[in-house]
Amino acid sequence: MFHMQIPLVDLQAQYRTIKQDVLSAIEETLESMQLFLGPQTQAFERDFATYCDCRYGVGVATGTDALALALRACDIGEGDEVITVANTFIATVEAIALVGATPVFVDIDPETYTMDWQQLGSVLTSRTRAIIPVHLYGYPVEMQPVLEFARAHELLVIEDASQAHGATYQGKRVGSFGDIGCFSLYYSKNLGAYGEAGICVTNNEILADKLRMLRDHGSRERYRHEILGVNARPDEI
Repeated sequence: MFHMQIPLVDLQAQYRTIKQDVLSAIEETLESMQLFLGPQTQAFERDFATYCDCRYGVGVATGTDALALALRACDIGEGDEVITVANTFIATVEAIALVGATPVFVDIDPETYTMDWQQLGSVLTSRTRAIIPVHLYGYPVEMQPVLEFARAHELLVIEDASQAHGATYQGKRVGSFGDIGCFSLYYSKNLGAYGEAGICVTNNEILADKLRMLRDHGSRERYRHEILGVNARPDEI
């Protein structure tokens, strides 16, 4: 009997189909020597935001950065609680811990493996500030009841859509429902970079501006730093 192993993700096969386009883009970038926050990044931010039905896209270095900076942009930190699920990659919880907040878990729906919104009320406290629903395996969280709960209790919603690029719920793409949508562009994701990258999308101009500052040492212009930020800029390539 003949056996063949078919890899779940064959990056070499993917590369072969777009090799010349990739090499041409790399050469163009190296010729320009705009190695970060250049025209390629700006074009991708704009195009991906439009694809997600959002007004603003802010590229960052990793999906973990996207989540952590989204939390910081929303002023979530020490003493705050953030509701999420354990059925996710560690970065979701890691980002909450990195800003000094406390992750609080609800269980998942046994049919969809995503957040069971009916359990949100059981973990709500006076310290709850936000919900991070995790869209998983390309399957969206049932967002309408999550958003209704968030509005009723004045909570922020930060979507972790790192494994659901392009997924839709009620005709809208994930990432566009909450205050900020966060995506990983790790090379093996549904939409992957050649290396590491991430992006946040939002319809809130103030949050978009703050995200841009946070990713670039808290600055809008070189050597003028307004807030405490980090180096989370995406590489141009």
